[in-house]
Amino acid sequence: MIDIPHNKQLILFDGVCNLCNSSVLYVIKRDKKNKFLFAPLQSDVGEEIIEKFNIDTVNTDSILLYNPKSNTIKSKSSAAIHIAKHLGMPSNLLVVFFIVPTFIRNMVYSYIAKNRYKWYGKKEACMIPTPELKSKFLD
Repeated sequence: MIDIPHNKQLILFDGVCNLCNSSVLYVIKRDKKNKFLFAPLQSDVGEEIIEKFNIDTVNTDSILLYNPKSNTIKSKSSAAIHIAKHLGMPSNLLVVFFIVPTFIRNMVYSYIAKNRYKWYGKKEACMIPTPELKSKFLD
């Protein structure tokens, strides 16, 4: 059972991707309202949400944003922009990209996602958060 406070949202990310891990650290540093929790897609929580929303992991090469309050999931560019809007200036300015049609935003997103290991590398195992960040991560 996924137990996430209704005032939080859960960011699911590829735990072995260097770009994804850097992005998580970027969000943590700018999450002044403590809005987000994190879990690797490869974790038990990640697998539970993937199963709950019947997400095809073969075709979904994406960050996922789970909102327990509305029981909804966002993926790809929509997830990234919804995350950015909570991060303050200048990150929150990315909301202007909502005017770009989703299929175009997702084409760019998918191109980056497809090449992320080649461009940024890959870890052997999921990131282990430091003790001070542990409270932001679910297993």
